[in-house]
Amino acid sequence: MKTILENLIKEINSLELDKKVEAINQIKIALHKESPFNTEPVDCVLWVKNDSVKANDYNPNSVAPPEMELLRLSIANDGYTQPIVSMDNSDGTREVIDGFHRNRVGKECEDIQKRVHGYLPVVTIRESQTDLNNRVASTIRHNRARGKHRVESMSDIVVDLKRRNWSPEKIAKELGMDSDEVLRLSQLSGLVEMFNNKEFSLAWEAEGFDAEQFEHGNEI
Repeated sequence: MKTILENLIKEINSLELDKKVEAINQIKIALHKESPFNTEPVDCVLWVKNDSVKANDYNPNSVAPPEMELLRLSIANDGYTQPIVSMDNSDGTREVIDGFHRNRVGKECEDIQKRVHGYLPVVTIRESQTDLNNRVASTIRHNRARGKHRVESMSDIVVDLKRRNWSPEKIAKELGMDSDEVLRLSQLSGLVEMFNNKEFSLAWEAEGFDAEQFEHGNEI
């Protein structure tokens, strides 16, 4: 066994960078298939070119600039300790499920990008989770314990899932919410839709209020 490993390592070390990374990835994939943990995505962390990793357009997680800087410092000083959770696309790219900001750091911070040779660490979600509804739910589950979700985005997602025939009970279960939270988010978007493109009169204005004067910044 030792001789086999030594020969394998010698062969890998003879390859140029991109081919070396691809060879190591293929070995990891082969070992993962035989692993007792092959149902766990984290059992197979691969390194892929960062330009093949694409952000999704449904992540409702918001990170403030100080937290973003802390993430950059963490990756700069501690290295990547968490891979980006992704899904394989048919065109060879990967869609981010979790790790939107780790993806940004790896692409936008020149020193980190240089250190990891323009690659990013990724794991792949289970095939059963790859349809759009499950991808959205997975993104939210990954992120709800971190950062802050924008209420408007969360509301839009809940309403969209309802349109896709997800019951309030299923939405609550899959997104880690209680039924009251699902109801509130549904109502929020419902009110927006109800009053969208409506014109409102100034009938509620107090008697004697001069709207034109107010618009010009004059005191009344």
